[in-house]
Amino acid sequence: MNQRKAGLLALIVFSVSAIIHAVDWNGVVDVPLIVLSVSRWAFVAALCIYSWFKKSLTAWIMTSMVLGVLIGVEFREFSQHLAFLRQIFLNLVKTIVAPLLFSTLVVGIAGHSNLKQVGRLGWKSLLYFEVVTTIALIIGIIAINVSQAGVGIVQPEILEKLPETKKLTWDEHIVDIFPTNFVKAIFEGKVLQIVVFSVLFAIGLAMLKEEKKRPMLRACESLSEAMFKFTNIIMYFAPVGIGAAMAVTVGHLGIGVLENLFKLVLTLYAALLVFLFCVLLPIAMFIKIPVKKFVQAIREPVSIAFATTSSDSALPKAMENMEKFGVPRKIVSFVIPTGYTFNLDGTTLYLSLASVFVAQAANMHMSIGAQITMGLILMLTSKGVAAVPRASLVILIATAEQFHLPLWPIAAIFGIDELMDMARTSVNVIGNTLASCVVARWEGEFDDKKALAFNEHDADAIIEK
Repeated sequence: MNQRKAGLLALIVFSVSAIIHAVDWNGVVDVPLIVLSVSRWAFVAALCIYSWFKKSLTAWIMTSMVLGVLIGVEFREFSQHLAFLRQIFLNLVKTIVAPLLFSTLVVGIAGHSNLKQVGRLGWKSLLYFEVVTTIALIIGIIAINVSQAGVGIVQPEILEKLPETKKLTWDEHIVDIFPTNFVKAIFEGKVLQIVVFSVLFAIGLAMLKEEKKRPMLRACESLSEAMFKFTNIIMYFAPVGIGAAMAVTVGHLGIGVLENLFKLVLTLYAALLVFLFCVLLPIAMFIKIPVKKFVQAIREPVSIAFATTSSDSALPKAMENMEKFGVPRKIVSFVIPTGYTFNLDGTTLYLSLASVFVAQAANMHMSIGAQITMGLILMLTSKGVAAVPRASLVILIATAEQFHLPLWPIAAIFGIDELMDMARTSVNVIGNTLASCVVARWEGEFDDKKALAFNEHDADAIIEK
């Protein structure tokens, strides 16, 4: 058997399984549960065979996600005991972030000694970020006003316990950008603080004479290369960690959780698709990047972000693949981490949508002006939440209290927030990887030959080179 035959086998088994489930779902034939279960496990087995011949990390990740869903559906109680595997994977990935950001930023800035370009990268990135996130905000508000998903929602008798919130003033948000201690910033996972320290350190290093600058530069170059290799080693564990993450999520939520709030979930996914195809895709076509190759480059980091609901987990692989796609390392290491604070497209769209949903559920009329004002406040206060799963829910609670909105609708959606977090986190990663391409093209440094020659096999951690 080869890869093509294995793929055909997986497609046939999937088709048969889908037909069996459709027949049972529509009541045409009462199919025994054991037959339904066997058909599902046969499909997973066929996917494993395909992944074995494909020898691709992305294929194994997709297979593990399907396996995780199946374990969550059929063994709900057992699936909750797999949370430690997800946490191990997340912990390993988080160890990469700080040294990778520090080394790549220092090499990118101090290695070229073009300090004016640092300023240009800064204002170009921020301008692009704010324009795109504002469009995401508008799409979210339009989507929820069209669908009216919050109208008619009945207050549940049993509500999820909401996380505690801590309100931050605008000046505290600004102060939080600057680190008091670099080690503390690493410990707390403050990506923007790490970026600020690294940029200032690189600028200081660039001002030194060549003989004093060179040893530190060589050390940082070695560190960055080592961290990329370290990323590849950790990616061997990705299918296990991501499969466990999916099992825990599905086992915790269950399939029936969508019944009451299906319209809200559908509205969010539809709005995100509109944003992807009507905003990000035209941008990609406008800057003339090979879209098919770009999709291949982001497929792996996006699937990691989707399963773990944390943009942080996708950061190392996103940076590595964008560099292989033709974006210079100095731009990748500056734009993508900064975008994790200022370019949260998916989160911004979700927050604008969810905040109006809360008002609709509470039967409180809000004018379009009030909705936009609340959305802008959410956009400002949500900076830096991409690395933390479901942190946007905390931001939503704080803003709802500020606008005197009841909290019970937020408690109602808390149970399915993980499902929505998957989608918005994936869009965050897509938006930031595209942003690095936009800035690179704007700077005239995007490598078209490299992009056209991009091979997902070369970027795969488990392919033998």
